[in-house]
Amino acid sequence: MVKEVYWTNFAKKELKKIFEYYKENANQEFAETLTTNIVQETVKLKKHPLLGQEEELLTDRPQDFRYLLYKNYKIIYWINSVKNRIEISDIFDCRQNPEKLGRNK
Repeated sequence: MVKEVYWTNFAKKELKKIFEYYKENANQEFAETLTTNIVQETVKLKKHPLLGQEEELLTDRPQDFRYLLYKNYKIIYWINSVKNRIEISDIFDCRQNPEKLGRNK
């Protein structure tokens, strides 16, 4: 069954930060391509919501968080069965300290 992919405000802000960083430190085209590709990576979750691996660093949460990898970024999501959708919760740069993953608690 196909599910909607929903981006939380926190995840949108993180994606915007990535865009702004690369726009300033690389160029507009690279920033657009990178962020577009991150968003495109989530489309496959519509048909295959269990595609991502379980996120070990967030097992203390009530949600069953999973992730997809795109380049250096973890796309953190969970399946919201009540609303019948995939919720993208965070875009996390894996080059950061892993303890920061719980920052949106």
